[in-house]
Amino acid sequence: MLKADRTVRILDHVATEGSADVHALADLLGVSGATIRRDLQALHEQGLLQRTRGGAVTGAVNLELPLRHRAGRQQAEKRRIALAAARLVPDGAVVGMTGGTTVTEIARVLAERSGITVVTNAVNIAADLIVRPDIRLVVVGGNARTASYELVGPAAERMLAQYHLDIAFIGVDGLTATEGCTTHDEMEAHTDRAFLRSSARSVVVADNTKIGRVTFAEICPLADVDDLVTDDALDAAQESAITARGPRVLRA
Repeated sequence: MLKADRTVRILDHVATEGSADVHALADLLGVSGATIRRDLQALHEQGLLQRTRGGAVTGAVNLELPLRHRAGRQQAEKRRIALAAARLVPDGAVVGMTGGTTVTEIARVLAERSGITVVTNAVNIAADLIVRPDIRLVVVGGNARTASYELVGPAAERMLAQYHLDIAFIGVDGLTATEGCTTHDEMEAHTDRAFLRSSARSVVVADNTKIGRVTFAEICPLADVDDLVTDDALDAAQESAITARGPRVLRA
């Protein structure tokens, strides 16, 4: 297994379980304990986890992994969600797009379309779309977040207030019926709300790992969301609780 693949698996395991043991990780990944110790030390030095004697812990509740480490997680589910979400976009629409791995997948699907306008604060999405001559691209400026590649803050919110979006795709880090949509960063949450205020239709996209999870900063209650596009792992009880708060649920 390549080091990059091990890193993603280790971070995923630690984020899910809250801690990890060297021997358990070695068995899980089929490598030596020495290899795991080197990987854990490297991740500790990057500030992605806290090294402990015999293993590692997240060091914080709901560890936020940088986008480059999240990109490969739930990839098949995110692709299905993206295809379903893109079908909601009418010809000629003005489309708002926040950052996040699932919204990035939607951008890749929409890149094959023509005649639409994309307004985004995500520099990675902008980089993908700027080479597409059939798409009009508007990039919202602001303070850069290295974890999500998003430009956020008052400047972004002022710019978004000048636009009228037909539909906005919002990525989240957590979603529950009672707590609504949440994310790791307060400033990012404010900018996400600016997308919602400017849009005629709000669509939250989230794979099953985000459902039932609450993170630090509230983006909005579910009453502010028109549609949730998720994968088919959503159970019936969760779906009923979510739809009772207002959004239509679309399974991909």
